[in-house]
Amino acid sequence: MGDKNLNEGLGLDRAAINAMRRSYGEAGLSESDIASEPITQFQIWLKAATENSVIVEANAMVLSTVSVAVPTSRTVLLKDVTQEGFTFFTNYNSRKSNAIEENPNVSLLFPWFAMERQVIVLGKAERISEIDSATYFATRPWSSQIGAWASSQSQKLESRAELEKNWEKYSLLYPEGSNVPKPPHWGGFLVRPVSIEFWQGRYSRLHDRLRFTRDAGTQNWELQRLYP
Repeated sequence: MGDKNLNEGLGLDRAAINAMRRSYGEAGLSESDIASEPITQFQIWLKAATENSVIVEANAMVLSTVSVAVPTSRTVLLKDVTQEGFTFFTNYNSRKSNAIEENPNVSLLFPWFAMERQVIVLGKAERISEIDSATYFATRPWSSQIGAWASSQSQKLESRAELEKNWEKYSLLYPEGSNVPKPPHWGGFLVRPVSIEFWQGRYSRLHDRLRFTRDAGTQNWELQRLYP
């Protein structure tokens, strides 16, 4: 099928897509403005993103994994950030979890487009303790707790009705107000960063890119500026 047929009736042709561009502002990112280590700088930017009324779920991040040389990406929610790294929660039988078991090297991307910023984290993911996973699970809304039981994440689903039937089953088993135990197949991952890059959009595509890289020997962070 040719491009003409693909675009026919859509109202968006190649020229329109090619013309999509945004001129970024004057706000820059200099070495003198950035924190001495990346986790603190990330927390500063995360707070600013949280306070920006345009950004929906500032803690949303794109998690990329590689399994058998096949990369996949999906959006998950950051639930904790410490000097150790970045924590998120998921079904341990999911596609992302299976990929991490095969290859723990992952990438996290925080796309704060409204602020002309993004953060890219490279690191290794590892499971957190069952105790820590259970502690967080207990803080989730009841409906989300039931959802964790009802969904066999990434597995084939015959119909929406089947999913809703599962949800009803577990909502009756663990009624609202009762103690819902953490499913054995559900828990958290900690991504221990080896590099964290801060990107600030600039005019003429002369963007600012400052990347912290952890020295494998000393574990200290080294800062470099990269060409945009």
